Amino acid sequence: MDKQLWATFIADFPFLSNPHQYPWEFTNNIVNILKEKQLFLENDYVIEQGNAVHNTAIVEAGAVIKPPCIIGSNSFIGANAYLREGVFIGNNVKIGAGCEIKSSFILNNSAVAHFNYIGNSIIGHDVNFEAGSIAANHYNERENKKIWVLIGGNIIKTHVKKFGALVGDGSRIGANAVLSPGTMLQKKSIVKRLELIEQVNYH
Repeated sequence: MDKQLWATFIADFPFLSNPHQYPWEFTNNIVNILKEKQLFLENDYVIEQGNAVHNTAIVEAGAVIKPPCIIGSNSFIGANAYLREGVFIGNNVKIGAGCEIKSSFILNNSAVAHFNYIGNSIIGHDVNFEAGSIAANHYNERENKKIWVLIGGNIIKTHVKKFGALVGDGSRIGANAVLSPGTMLQKKSIVKRLELIEQVNYH
């Protein structure tokens, strides 16, 4: 990808130092990325046991946050949410009760309602996931687990077995919808309730 292609999805991805990197390179390396990022956080973050939480963020009882994790200002993590294997939560983000977020970046002003799963994904700014919607990261049903994606009309092999979605700024994902592994949604995409998105069927 290049800057122009990235811009069709996300206006400002704060970790994009090299625009020629692909989204799955960030999600697969998120643990190291967050550990380095924590070294440069301001003093209004409290860092304990590998997790950095802004002092204006709210984490409800029962939430499990496994390091490394960064939770930005005025964000909310609901009861019994489960964050694991590297999670970045931007500013003014809402993660509802019972959500599981794994190896993902969720950028400013986005919301994940409740009882959602988001795996190995990059979720843009001002994105809303309604209840029960899923960004799947693994083809359980296939013998060949490798994931292909559709970018700019081209089918690209990721060479990884786990990658969820790149969801563009301002997108809306309806209740109980499923984004298949390798989903690439441009800005302001609308996914209807109960819809299955599978952009590349099989390779």
